[in-house]
Amino acid sequence: MAAPFMEYLSEYLGSPEPAVRLILSILLGYPFALIYRRFVFHRSPFVIHLYHTLSGLALAAFNFGSQVYHSALCILVQFLLLRLMGKTVTAVLSSFIFQMTYLLMGYYYTATDEYDIKWTMPHCVLTLKLIGLSFDYYDSGKDPSQLSAEQKKSVISKVPTLMEVCGFSYFYGGFLVGPQFTLNSYLKLVSKELSDCPGQLPNSIWPAMKRFGLGMLCLVIFTLGGPYYPDSYYLTDEYEAQPFWYRCVFILLWAKVNLYKYVSCWLIAEGVCILSGLGYNGRDQKGEHQWDACANMRVWLFETTPLFTGTINSFNINTNAWVARHIFKRLKFLGNKMASQMGALVFLAIWHGLHSGYIMCFSMEFIIVNIEKQSQALVKDSPLLTNLANGPAYPLIYGVQQFIHWLFMGYSLMAFCLFTYDKWLKVYSSVYFCGHIFFLTAFLTLPYLRKILLPRKVKSNKEE
Repeated sequence: MAAPFMEYLSEYLGSPEPAVRLILSILLGYPFALIYRRFVFHRSPFVIHLYHTLSGLALAAFNFGSQVYHSALCILVQFLLLRLMGKTVTAVLSSFIFQMTYLLMGYYYTATDEYDIKWTMPHCVLTLKLIGLSFDYYDSGKDPSQLSAEQKKSVISKVPTLMEVCGFSYFYGGFLVGPQFTLNSYLKLVSKELSDCPGQLPNSIWPAMKRFGLGMLCLVIFTLGGPYYPDSYYLTDEYEAQPFWYRCVFILLWAKVNLYKYVSCWLIAEGVCILSGLGYNGRDQKGEHQWDACANMRVWLFETTPLFTGTINSFNINTNAWVARHIFKRLKFLGNKMASQMGALVFLAIWHGLHSGYIMCFSMEFIIVNIEKQSQALVKDSPLLTNLANGPAYPLIYGVQQFIHWLFMGYSLMAFCLFTYDKWLKVYSSVYFCGHIFFLTAFLTLPYLRKILLPRKVKSNKEE
């Protein structure tokens, strides 16, 4: 009965069946969280772990059928690695190599030239969780003085039980699309610490509904706007026949609309985490309770920032924080911040998949972010540019900057979504590689602009 119903529903909505199953599964997190609050919250830790495990497995089976064994196998292997290898570098490396290899093999054997919702989609989220688990356990073997404040919050002092690892991995609020959270946070949820009233149900229904409502609004925007900006249009003769300005504006609007696909899923999933209590983040400086521990989006910043770094800092926050904590900062031994940044972006590209479009997208991010930082430093150091940026012309500058920001955000994202080099190369050719030329020109001219715009240093003490 379920299969014919899902076929009918997907046909009625005009969306692929896997996409309909995914959004229904994310929404099912709300009744799961309500059942947890009503019937499971005050139960023993074992019962709570079992509930989270079974509910997550049910969502996995609903979406991917028998392929649920992939996640179960990797969870079991990770548990055994922690048990048998302990707090060692060998355990971390073994975990990293096994989990990433398994994910990449999954990408290899299931790859197509289109975006497909298959078991590898939640598995990439799970991969970070399990690798992070090994890092957090390893860190507990270090002297506390060697740990950062972040690491002290996430270290695991003892080997978790298999039920703890399963409950953490399959928790319905984060299994399918994230967010990332630590085992410590999950165990605090189970021990009833994550609440504005410790030991009691959190007063989180209203904060959860606000994120749910915002997520549904973004989903409506994507549902209404998405059909007007399909990825496939890039490869048509009609797109290539359009004027250059039209092709560029299409890239900008396409990026803006299509990113709501991710934004809506993360906001709705965040609402589930808040409703269960996992989103509780203590009090702010004003003493008000915060529910943003699982926030994957800073929506206001995402909508208003004219900076590429602003969009990056507001988008997929928990994954970026995971990469910063476990990849970027652990590459400190390289002795070069830019090399660490490059290593982190290479990891992100490979983690997303084996298509060349991912490498191109994150290569563009590396170039754009570093040129943007140089530009910001120039504006800050130049009194002329600082006065101009803060003067009456600011609204015009802001508008131009936003146009450039979203145009080249879409320019980079397009390669990410088209996957294969023959497709993204065709589109880049159709817009004359304007993004590459723009940032290459900026890279070459910024040093000369600094010499022209920055005042020369005058010696304060002259020899008589």
